[in-house]
Amino acid sequence: MDVGGEDISDLQVDQIVEDDSMDDLIRDRFRLSAISIAEAEAKKNGMEIGGPVVACVADLAFKYAENVAKDLELFAHHAGRKVVNMDDVVLSAHRNDNLAASLRSLCNELKAKEPQSDRKRKKGSAKKEDKASSSNAVRITTDL
Repeated sequence: MDVGGEDISDLQVDQIVEDDSMDDLIRDRFRLSAISIAEAEAKKNGMEIGGPVVACVADLAFKYAENVAKDLELFAHHAGRKVVNMDDVVLSAHRNDNLAASLRSLCNELKAKEPQSDRKRKKGSAKKEDKASSSNAVRITTDL
């Protein structure tokens, strides 16, 4: 099959369609949740919100969430990681001082609750462990 000047198989087309339908499902569920929250907050505060306004707020919230997700992915990639961590989330809030402070506080609380054995060890003890376990180490490399 020729799509946009490229030959792709029927299996690839099916995968693209499946990905698009999953994206649509996620977007729709997000919007429904945002609409439900907006309506509940309006009711709680004795206000009425028009349908077009609620839909607009839901769309804006989804687009904002997409942008934050892209930023998080870029921050992790820039740091040489494939997984987003809490530092990336805190960094994504750098334009909003109150949000950044709240996220830092939450991060510190979570770290304090984390069992000592799960925390990362300091570099000095990590080097000793690496030497001791180097015979069992497996190096995994991936090409991007």
